[in-house]
Amino acid sequence: MNVVDTYTGHVEPGGDAARRTLPKLTITKLSVGPMDNNAYLLICRASGEALLIDAAADPERISDLIGHGPDRPALRTVVTTHQHADHWQALGAVAGANGSNTAAHPADADPLPVPPDFLLEHGDTVSVGECELEVIHLRGHTPGSIALLYRDPDGHPHLFTGDSLFPGGVGKTGSPEDFRSLIDDVTSRIFDVLPDETWFYPGHGDDSTLGEQRPHLDEWRSRGW
Repeated sequence: MNVVDTYTGHVEPGGDAARRTLPKLTITKLSVGPMDNNAYLLICRASGEALLIDAAADPERISDLIGHGPDRPALRTVVTTHQHADHWQALGAVAGANGSNTAAHPADADPLPVPPDFLLEHGDTVSVGECELEVIHLRGHTPGSIALLYRDPDGHPHLFTGDSLFPGGVGKTGSPEDFRSLIDDVTSRIFDVLPDETWFYPGHGDDSTLGEQRPHLDEWRSRGW
């Protein structure tokens, strides 16, 4: 697995992984599977412990990303952002191979192929070694969709949004009620409380910042998708 250290937020399907190095945490993004899913490997630089966000597909590629030598990180936790099958095809294989705990929101736990070891509610935290991620429940794309927030003490926040927020709009919803729920949660739980510098990492495609997307919130709400 080739990992490049010039991080732009863009990775190609089947291509190189891209790593962003923060003072206390590294974030490595990899595109996997036929739907260009993003898997994110977070590694605490002090402890060497790791957390994976969405073991979406291609367990061999994810294993290559983690590494095979004695110095590979210890993958303690795999978090699934929501219940849709394209986000957990490799969950059993990756968690089983690494002895990892699995975690998800209780409202999305039943469809997962591996029962979660930990259930994550809004306001909970999950650790990556000495670093902590905050759980944000975003209701609408699925009942139990979550985002994970890392507040870098030496920089800006980093937010992993699953399929709830993309550059250009919120995630797909199945009804007007679900859309209102999602746009309300994204507005009140993300845009109203986090700064423009917040960099967010979606479940598919390229990254963006809240500042880049904030001017379009009213447009998203008006168009209804």
